[in-house]
Amino acid sequence: MKRIIIRILIAVFAVVFLVSAGMLIKHYVDDRNQAEEFTKLSDFVREYPNTLDETPDETDEPSRLMAYRELYEQNNDLAGWLRIEGTSIDYPVMHTPSDPEYYLKRDFNKAYSSHGTPFLDAACDPEKPSTVLTIYGHHIKNGKMFGALKEYESQKYYEQHSAIQFDTLTEIGDYEIVAVFKTQVYTTDPNVFQYYLYTDFEDEEQFNDFMAKVDERSLYDTGKTAGYGDRLLMLSTCEYSRTNGRLVILARKI
Repeated sequence: MKRIIIRILIAVFAVVFLVSAGMLIKHYVDDRNQAEEFTKLSDFVREYPNTLDETPDETDEPSRLMAYRELYEQNNDLAGWLRIEGTSIDYPVMHTPSDPEYYLKRDFNKAYSSHGTPFLDAACDPEKPSTVLTIYGHHIKNGKMFGALKEYESQKYYEQHSAIQFDTLTEIGDYEIVAVFKTQVYTTDPNVFQYYLYTDFEDEEQFNDFMAKVDERSLYDTGKTAGYGDRLLMLSTCEYSRTNGRLVILARKI
């Protein structure tokens, strides 16, 4: 009887091992395929026909925008392109106001993806544009997607990567980071900073209140600030030092 039980246990453990191994292999393959897909998109943008590394001028700027417009023909949900020099962040940004989190688990081609694709807050308007544009992305532990933003907890890293490029389909956008802060979401605590509710400011007083809340939660002093009337960009991702934590990078358009 004991032998039968042992054999059953061995069989069960073997099945569990095989299933676990299969899931790990699938995760690895999916991760590789997703990375390759984004690399192809990035290569296309950089080579059409001038690289994004060049300083925009009267001839280069339309070429960069033309690359995005051609990608837009492939997927009309495209809102722009986000890139931070020297990091792994080099991705298309999607926008689906009627289904805000559509790309939370989808790639650029709308197929299932555990990594998802960075997407713009539904309340933001990239063409108007809104005063504040907020982009969300998954915190992937291997540094993919917005996992790279965790490095900004270090002031030294910020100093080496203080510039952000976010181009819409019609406008080149260069930004400088002014603050890195942490907060929470999905809570009724009145002391929590609901940064994601801001897209435009009613007046200078509301803007100053927003910046005061940013400064209060900033991880360090960048020596930079934003003024009333500036156009702002926020990059938001999960942060695990607290329940429902968020790490946010705030930048101003220059």
